Amino acid sequence: MQITAQTREPAEITAIALKAYARIVDIWSLTQKDAAALADMSESTWKRARKPGFAGDLTKDQLLRLSAVIGIFKSLELYFSEPLARTWFTRPNTGPLFSGARPIDTAIDGGLPQILAIRTYLDALRGGA
Repeated sequence: MQITAQTREPAEITAIALKAYARIVDIWSLTQKDAAALADMSESTWKRARKPGFAGDLTKDQLLRLSAVIGIFKSLELYFSEPLARTWFTRPNTGPLFSGARPIDTAIDGGLPQILAIRTYLDALRGGA
């Protein structure tokens, strides 16, 4: 039997998403404040959520944010070499979505719509569209 998102329990999906997100936060060297804001959590909730065995629930918006960030990470890793892929999200960017700001800052300020726009932008770069 193949295990898909439809056959997983919500707590298992949350645990997997948080584990992946925590790894990305570490790889990107995000501050606790930025990691929490990007996930739309308080810093205290983020500190609890990144520990194994977190029993809290995430909202649909929070899960979508984590999923989109994971997609951003994957696109960066596929499109750029490692040094740039690991710093792209936290470097000032003159691209059309960022106006000289860091992508993470626009993602935090713009919320889920901006996070999804960044993911679409990177997918388009990667796909040559």
